[in-house]
Order: sequence, then structure tokens, then C-alpha cells
Amino acid sequence: MTAQRPHTGKSRERRLEGVVGVFRRAAGGYGFVRPLDAVAGDRSGDIHIAFTAALDAASGDTVRVRVSPARDARRPGPAGEIIEVVERRTTRFVGSYFETAQAGWVQIDGTSFARPVTVGDPGAKGVREKDKVVVEMVRFPTHLRDGEGVIVEVLGKSGEPGVDTKTVICEFGLPGPFPEEVLADARRQADRFEEEIPADRRDLTANVIVTIDPVDARDFDDAISLERIERGHWLLGVHIADVSHFVKEGSPLDQEALARGTSVYLPDRVIPMLPEIVSNNLASLQPGRVRYARTCWMEFSSEGILVDSQVERSAIRSVRRFAYEEVDVFLADPQTSSVEMTAEVRALLGRMRDLSRILRARRSARGALELSMPEVKIDLDRDGRVQGAHVVENTESHKIIEEFMLSANEAVAEKLAAARAGFLRRIHPSPDLRKLRQLTEFVTELGFEVDSLESRFELQRLLGMTRGRPEEHAVHYAVLRSLTRAAYGPQEDGHFALASDCYCHFTSPIRRYPDLTVHRALDSLARGRRPPADGLQQLGEQCSQLERRAESAERELVKLKLLHFLSSRIGHEMDAVVTGVESFGLFVQGLGLPAEGLVALDALPDDTYRYERASHTLSGRRPGNSFRLGDRVRVVVARVDLERRTLDFRLIDAGVVRPARAPPPRRKGSPPSKGRQKPRQSGRKSKRRKN
Repeated sequence: MTAQRPHTGKSRERRLEGVVGVFRRAAGGYGFVRPLDAVAGDRSGDIHIAFTAALDAASGDTVRVRVSPARDARRPGPAGEIIEVVERRTTRFVGSYFETAQAGWVQIDGTSFARPVTVGDPGAKGVREKDKVVVEMVRFPTHLRDGEGVIVEVLGKSGEPGVDTKTVICEFGLPGPFPEEVLADARRQADRFEEEIPADRRDLTANVIVTIDPVDARDFDDAISLERIERGHWLLGVHIADVSHFVKEGSPLDQEALARGTSVYLPDRVIPMLPEIVSNNLASLQPGRVRYARTCWMEFSSEGILVDSQVERSAIRSVRRFAYEEVDVFLADPQTSSVEMTAEVRALLGRMRDLSRILRARRSARGALELSMPEVKIDLDRDGRVQGAHVVENTESHKIIEEFMLSANEAVAEKLAAARAGFLRRIHPSPDLRKLRQLTEFVTELGFEVDSLESRFELQRLLGMTRGRPEEHAVHYAVLRSLTRAAYGPQEDGHFALASDCYCHFTSPIRRYPDLTVHRALDSLARGRRPPADGLQQLGEQCSQLERRAESAERELVKLKLLHFLSSRIGHEMDAVVTGVESFGLFVQGLGLPAEGLVALDALPDDTYRYERASHTLSGRRPGNSFRLGDRVRVVVARVDLERRTLDFRLIDAGVVRPARAPPPRRKGSPPSKGRQKPRQSGRKSKRRKN
């Protein structure tokens, strides 16, 4: 979409001045610009923009800011004014239509625009009051003038089934149906495919191979085989759908997959990266069907040390499709008869359990971090309305598959790196040292004695000592906020959380474009050509942005569905955890229902509060009025604003004393702490990051 630039009348030299960053508008009309070179998660350098200094910038726009040399004593951090909109994030917005004074208006959803936008003829598109519509912005609003737009699509009446999903799809620019030329390409691939085994593929159809996936999975892109071989070694086979066989580089299928970047998993539907002809049939490793795969063989010693790995083109036939729940039943009772399987499959599952435990222990020994962040999924009825929610447990069956996928991803990355090939790595840089120092202050305030958290092993020890304790939520959430975001790129930055120097994504080519590029890099090596690194930086940035768009859209739709659910439940009480602490109040998220909202300062017990950024704390003067990141609180739904998409909570059970904590474990031989010994009191009861 072409960027729209306001006519500021400034010279080219002046336009080149200032800081470039991304603008976010707050509900009060003012906003902040985050510099493009800011450290991930660090908001200290965000530039405050007054409402009158924002030009016509909208949230998400890339802007240029002139920073003011003077500091406002009432507000920490730099301030400035926007002098240019460098690039619009979008020119299309979703909102609610209404009429007044025989004119049509649209109140844009969210807090980006305080005032409605005029859309001219009220009869356009047959739109009616309270319809959700898509508006193409003709003139962006400023503090001096209203915005002007034109309705380009009517989504339906607000609150009707499916309208919330259409809203988010349009708002984030998610892809719609596949173009006909892409579907035609998929059909051609289907016409050419026969369940035969070409001479250039290894025939593994006689091997005992199984898939383990969610019970509602429709595509299966990974399968497992495992044998004990000579000298007590393990031979693990991770068989990944050979999507590159059907999606040729530069083809319509490939161009569409690149534009999408990833499948999008919304609560009530999936927007796939590839047409179902490929994703749910040709490439899917369905049981009893001959399917083409890319097999990563890994030989481990009896202690779990990788001694050799190879990757080859193969043809497999899965003998059994398992759901995670079925495998968990077996793991609880290996002699169970409630899950039907052959003796050889039963033996395979036993071997998988044993090797995965060995590999997990080795990964932990090298310093990999394991955060305990329960994932809550909402439950929907047939119309897509919220019925409730449930916690997704990370059971041992999940951990088995996760461990084997991690091993395959790492083995493939090391093979490509050894050949000095250019490929997209999955990178997770080390945390910023300043954030680690702030984390150290925070956990010390909680009473934990730690050495420098710049050591991954000390971070790992901290996570371990808090697991199962009252402080677990607080510490694990604070560690998560201290870590940078994983991304794609060719740079050799390693993966901090996994304690891996060389890592990539290889195991999900049906739903992630970076995995498909890694398969093609392996193809090039097999043909004796070294894949170049040209263009990988830009490709990695594009894939990372599309991944973030998908995650943001999923979060926003969950939020929207929960707001609709709670809009008729004002006064509903729930247990929650503090997910953010700011000078103006607490952000909290429900533990049973993952709705996130604000407990404003005036909804806290009456007191004078001091905000401490380093310790993520709001502290009042009265005993018990102290709130910190990760605290468990009891809240009541106070207000839901569907148009602005905001949720306000009110704190209840004020004055409840936080249970006394047992003293945290100390290192052997260390003297007793002389820090704060008295348990703190409080006026309340005390996603996973993707690899």
C-alpha cells in the first residue's frame, strides 16, 4: 500500500532530521513513538507525543519525530513532535456506522481515533445503523479537523455470529480465498501425484512410523520412527512432509505462500498458507497413505549424545495416527487396553518416551530455559461465541514431540552451517543486559538470592527454584518480559532460550514459509550447490513480520470475543494475575478466562501510590497496598467498551493479606539473607514464547 505523506511544507533537509519510529496512540489522544532501533521490550526511550503534535499519524504508522531538547518534569522520558509520516501501516480501518444530521459517520474501533470519521452518503453500500464496515481513509484526522473516508465493505451487524472474525481479518489485512491460478496450480500437482515411490526416494513404507497431533488436527507434517541399534545407540527418524515437491520455487503456489508467510490460527477458523489440496491431502502424512517426506536421521549414543545425522528424500506410510490424549493414556499405563495399537507400535511409544527424557535432561544441562506459562484457550459454540475456557496442558506426549522436533531443527541447521550454506535461521538473541539487571532487582526484592542473571544457568536456577511456589507467576512472567522476541534471519545469533548456537525451523513446511526455504536449501546441497545468502535478510524480516501479524490477529480476535462475552456479565468476579504495572494502574489477565483489562489507579484501595519501574511495583503508603507484576488478585468486571475494545476491572477483596512465603532456598554454605525477612502484605490474594 502506497504511503501517504502529509503536506508539512518542510524542506527536504528538515524532513531528514529527527528520529524514525513507530507511533502508537493512547486513549487520551496523545501517543508514543518507539524508535526503530530500540531494544526489544525496552520502553525507556519511547518519545511522548502530545495530541497537538501528532499531525495526522495513526497507530502503527512509521513516523519521523523531532525530539524536544526540554524535558517535562511531570513526565519521565523524551518528548517531541511528529514532522513526517514516513509510511502508513494501513489506510483501511474497521468501525461502527451511525447517522446524525442526515450524514453518515463511522466510529473506528479501538483507540486510534478519538472522533468519528465522516463517510458522506448514508445510503452508500446499503449500510444501516450499527453495521460493522470497512473504511478507506481519504483524509486522516488531526487535532484540527475530522477525518474523511469512504465505505468499501459492509461486514454485518455488530454482535452477529462471524462478524467479529471478519472484522479482525479486514483490520489486519489477512488473506482471503486463494486466487484461481493458485488453486489451478494445486490441482495440477494433484493430477501428477501417484502413490508410487520414485527411484530417487528411499522407500520407508515398511518402517513403523506414527504421527502424534492434536485431536482436531487436519494436516500432519511430522512423523516419528525410533529404533535401538548396535552398541545400544538410538536411531531417531523425524519424517517431515516434503512440501517443496509440490510447491515449486516461483510457482503460483510459492508466490502465494510467500505472501502469506504462515498459516493463521484464529479461534474459530484457520487461514492456511497453502490450499487444502496440498496442506490437507497431497503433503499431509495421513495414515495408510504413501506420502513423500524429508527424513532427518539422527543417531544418538545411549546417553543421548548426537553422533551422526543425515537428511534424505523418502517415501513413508504412517501406520497409526495418535492424538496427544491417547499417548498420555499409554504413558500413564503402558499396558493399557483402552487405546488400540499393535505390539510394535506400543514398543515404539515406549522407546520414544525413554529417549525424549534423556534428550530433555541433556538440553536442560546445557542451560535451556523452561518457562511455566499456562496457556488458556477459549471454548466456542457453533456460532463462534465464547462458552468458557480451558487450560492447554503441556503433557509428556507434547514434550516428546517437542523434543524430537527441536533435535531435528538443530541437526538440520548444523548440517547447513557446516556446508557454509545460506539459510534462514531461527534466532533468539541474548537479553539486553539492562533488562537483566532490572530483573535481578525485581527477584531480589521478592527475597530470592541470585548471582548475576547474565548467566543462563542462573536464570535456569531461578526458574527452577520458583516452580510451584507462590512467586512462580511473578518470576516466570518477569523473565519472559526480559527476553527478546525470536525472529528469522541469516545471522549467526543462536537461540538463547534453547541454549543452541545453531537453530532453524525445518519441521512445519505446511504452515511456515521459512521451513520451506530450509527444505530448498537442503535440495541445493544435495545437488552439489551451496545456497547463497543473498536476500535472506529481507526474507527473514518479511517472515518475522507476517508471523507477528498472525499472532496479533489471533490475540485481537480472542480479545474481541471475550469482550462480547463479558459485556453481558458486568459484575462477574474472577481470579487474575497482574501482567503489567504502570503509573496509571495495573493490567491484569484472568486465570480461568484469559481476558485482559485495566485496574485503574482510582479502582485500587484509596491511597497515595508510588510507581517503581525497576521492580514493576505500585506501592501505597498503607499496609497491604502494594501491587507487583505476577501477583494474583481478585477482580470484578466493571466496564466493557466494545467500540474502543477496552475492559475495566475493579479490585475486590482489598485488605486480604498475602500468605506468608517460606524462605527461598539458598545455595549450600551461603549465609542467611539480611534482606527483607518480613513477608510482604497486599490487598489481594497472592504462550510460552514460540521457539
